[in-house]
This record gives sequence, structure tokens and C-alpha cells, in this order.
Amino acid sequence: MHIGIFTDSYLPYTSGVVRSIVTFSNELRRLGHRVSIFAPSYGTSRFEKDIYRFRSLRAPTFKEFALAIPVAPALPRALRELKVDLIHVHSPFLMGRLGARMARQLGLPLVITYHTLYEEYVHYFPLVPGLMRQAVRRYTVSFCNRCRLVITPTETITAYLKKNGVKVPVVSIPTGIELDRFQNLDPFWLRKYLQLPPEEIILLHVGRLGKEKNITFILQAFALIHQEVPATRLVLVGSGPLQGALQSMTRTLGISQAVTFAGSFSFDQMPAVYAGADLFIFASVTETQGLVIGEAKAAGLPVVAVKAYGVQEMVDNGRDGFLTPLDINAFSACVLQLVKDLNLRRQMGEQARQNAAALAAAAMARRLEVQYQSLLS
Repeated sequence: MHIGIFTDSYLPYTSGVVRSIVTFSNELRRLGHRVSIFAPSYGTSRFEKDIYRFRSLRAPTFKEFALAIPVAPALPRALRELKVDLIHVHSPFLMGRLGARMARQLGLPLVITYHTLYEEYVHYFPLVPGLMRQAVRRYTVSFCNRCRLVITPTETITAYLKKNGVKVPVVSIPTGIELDRFQNLDPFWLRKYLQLPPEEIILLHVGRLGKEKNITFILQAFALIHQEVPATRLVLVGSGPLQGALQSMTRTLGISQAVTFAGSFSFDQMPAVYAGADLFIFASVTETQGLVIGEAKAAGLPVVAVKAYGVQEMVDNGRDGFLTPLDINAFSACVLQLVKDLNLRRQMGEQARQNAAALAAAAMARRLEVQYQSLLS
């Protein structure tokens, strides 16, 4: 079959959505299917097989993100010529709306993956947050109900959508992890790259430096952790609009010398980044899955995370990490338990690696393939 994917973000931009699209596309192609991707342009003009770029504008509040201009009068004819069988959109906005319009015009099945709790991002808009939250929820539910199928990364989000009025079939298929990428890694690569002392215990966070990732909570917790165990270091991987404010916060908390803002790494470098840490910490309460947690586990890291939405399905509490309430003292206590107990870190890290195998990308892609075939039959 030929799947047309419409997305508001794609490489070279990196995010959980982009990782999901890349991973599923690679695996579907291995299964013999063709995947064409319709995405924003990020200023490059080189040829990319089966990738069709739309002229874009840079987002005013986050220059790394591009907003596609979803205008393409010749697109229906092009999709017919490409013999696209099914359209899968990865957002209900811009390119997602364009994909939905194409599916309606051409009579093709429309699928959406609900990656994001959009109502939790209303802080990026200047209007009344309460009204925006309600409006965004109504709109996204309405868009889902225009589709033949909704994919979610976790059962928690499936239940959330059904509770809020989604009537069409909703199926949970997590984004898979390419486990081969996490084999035979250099555990010292990150320390050498960042020039960190070998005796430091590295607490790793991977994610956009934005309000929705709750990194202020991470910094407040780390201040308590570092006070008790000075040989700890927090490494923040990622970029975003709050970087300056977060750096200022580290100075206020007196931890600036123990926090490294490492910036972004390439896709190929990320497995070594995870493998170079001692444990993974995460406090976002807006995740539909928390793919970075699965990747950290694949690299053998135990995880401490705030129990919320999709994240709670990614951590086996007490076995490969800890889930805590949104409480700085409780979170810090669990991190300190792992910091102080090397044997427990190793034991949970090995269990994390074993548990990550359940998210093998090939298996997740086969589950998606079955859903596609059901729609087309």
C-alpha cells in the first residue's frame, strides 16, 4: 500500500512526533509499503525521495519550528498520480487539515495519530487560557471524529479521548524503539563530549526547554539532590524558548556549576547520550507517551518520572524506575535512592533494558499495518 503522511513537523526539526513518523515510516518501508511524507520546508532545497516540502514561515516564538503554508492547488492530482491509498495525519492543524481535505476530495481513509495534549499548550497563545483550553479540546475532538481511525500512543490517552467525546475507533499503538540503535554503546562518550569528571553521577533529561516540560520542577528537585550529594550533575538535552530563564534559575538556586545545558544532538548521537548517563529524570505532565523514557530504558537507564497521562505506562514502578506524585520532595527522594545505591541503579537499569524490548519498532509497525489493511479492506 501507499501511505501519505501529512505532518506539521519533520526533519531536521526533532521532537517526539518527528521520531514517531521516522520510526514508523522506516519500518513500514521494510514491510514493503511506500510512504510519502508531506511536511514543512526548513530552508533546504535538496532532493529527498518520497518527501514533499511546503513553503513555510518560522514560528515567531520558536525559530527552530516552521509553520507550513498548506496551499497546493495541484496536490489532488499529484496524490492520484502517486496512487496514495490512505492518508495519515499527525496533527489536526495546518498540514493535518490539508491532509483531511485531500482525503475527503479523493475518497481515501483518513487516520490521525493523537500525539499531543494540545490543550496543555495554550500558554503559547495570548488569549484567555481557560477559553482557549475549551476551544482547543472541542476542535481536536471534532477533528478526530472526522477520521476513520485515531491512533494513540497509550491506553491512557485512548481513554482520555473517548471520555471527551471521540466516537470513531481509537486504537493504542505506542511509537516503537529501534532497539538495534541501542546496542554496543560507549558509556563514556557523553562524559568525554561534555568534558565532565568521571566521578560525577549524571542525571539526564531530554526534552524541549518549554513550559510544558516542567523543567522548573526538575531544577528545584535537583537543588535538593545536589545539596545532599554534591557529586551529581544534571544534563539537560534540548533547546527551547525557556533556556535563558532556566539558566537564570540555576544561578538563583546556586546550582549553575552543576547543571549542563547540552543543547541538541543528532539522531545518530542520541543513543550514546542516553548510555552516558546514570539515570533518567522526567517531570512533564502533558505527555501522551514520553518516547524519551522508552529510549532511556533501551539504553539501560532507570527512570524517575512524575506519574501523569501516558508517562505512567512507560515506567514499571518499583522495577525499572519510580513514578512519583507531582511533589518535589517525593521526586527528589526517589532520585536520591537511586543516586546512593549503585546496585539498585544497575538492577533497575537492566530491567529497564529488558522492558524496552516490548516496544520494538518492528512489532509496533506490524500492528499499524494491520489497522491500515483493515481500513482498506
